[in-house]
Amino acid sequence: MDGDERRGRLSSFVVGGLLGASAAALAAARRRRPRPAPPRGTPQGLEAFEEAPCFREIVEQERRDR
Repeated sequence: MDGDERRGRLSSFVVGGLLGASAAALAAARRRRPRPAPPRGTPQGLEAFEEAPCFREIVEQERRDR
């Protein structure tokens, strides 16, 4: 009886592991990859401030101070 019980537990464990692995694989396959952001028409980072009036004033002031 003890051997049959162990086989039953082992087969149950194996079947459960296979079901869990297949569910994880399905979930991973369904997950969408994020789409890359479309290119922006506006400048990014410090480049965005190069057209700002305050930035232009500072650049002009630095040119005068040289």
